[in-house]
Amino acid sequence: MLKKMLENNINVVNEVSNWEEAIKIAATPLKEGGFIKEEYIDAMVENVVKNGPYVVIMPGLAIPHSRPEDGVLKTGMSLLKLKESVKFPEDKDVELLFVLAANDSNMHLQLISELTNLLMEDDAMEKLSSAKSKEEVLACIC
Repeated sequence: MLKKMLENNINVVNEVSNWEEAIKIAATPLKEGGFIKEEYIDAMVENVVKNGPYVVIMPGLAIPHSRPEDGVLKTGMSLLKLKESVKFPEDKDVELLFVLAANDSNMHLQLISELTNLLMEDDAMEKLSSAKSKEEVLACIC
C-alpha cells in the first residue's frame, strides 16, 4: 500500500531555504491530488512551531502530519527527498520528509506501521538518502 500511495507523490529537490518550505513542498502533491486542503499544510507547520521538532523521528527523517479535521479530504502520503538537508528547530537535519494525511486513526496507524517496517529494513535510510531521482526513491520502497 505504501508504494501505491507514494507512486505519484514523490518530489526530489536539491535544497530548500527552510523547514517550513520543506513541509510545503513535501505536501504539494497531496494538495494538488485533492488529498488535503491548504489548511492542513498550515497546521503541520504550526504544530512544529508550537511543539518543536517532534516530527523528526530519527536523524535525517521527519514525518509531518496533523489531525484529520485540519483539512484531510482523503488518506494519502507524499515524500520529499532533499539532496541537501534542511535544519528543523533544535538543529535537527532532515533530508527525507514523509507527509501523512489520514482521514481516521486506524488508517494513520496502518501508514505509520508500514513506514516503520520500511525504515527498519537493513540500509533503508542509506538507500533512500542516496537516491537521486523519483524512480530511485520508489525502487527503495518495495
